[in-house]
Amino acid sequence: MTSPFILAPRYCLDDHSQWLRGIDPSRQYWLWVNGDRHQPTTLPGLLVANFDQLKAVVQEFRALAPGQTLTMPRMEGLAFTLHCVSSNCYAIATTYNDAPVWHLFDRETLESFLKSSHPDWLCSPTSLELGREQLRRAFTQPAYV
Repeated sequence: MTSPFILAPRYCLDDHSQWLRGIDPSRQYWLWVNGDRHQPTTLPGLLVANFDQLKAVVQEFRALAPGQTLTMPRMEGLAFTLHCVSSNCYAIATTYNDAPVWHLFDRETLESFLKSSHPDWLCSPTSLELGREQLRRAFTQPAYV
């Protein structure tokens, strides 16, 4: 039996390689894993109904201590978990190519991501196309399995 290969890409806003492809209207984060354009992925993002909910989540995020987690709301009751790894390192756990992955972010990057969930935030025209791409993918999937 072989052990799985675990990836832990780390991202911050001042990285030299471009790793953020965009944030679509549903607040999904579109990334290139470790800045490699041949390895695209999406991560769930915070989606709130109003400013008060955003404010509460940001305050909870700022209060996280190492080892603690925070459940972030998404649409239709779905949620994802944000892990505080250390004082300036946070992780969003997903899978990539069927392997578990923790995408690591510094505090400044995640706070910027959280601010994009503001109800009045508008994505860029290129990120709007990412949302359309997500819809096109959904329409190619069977409605029921």
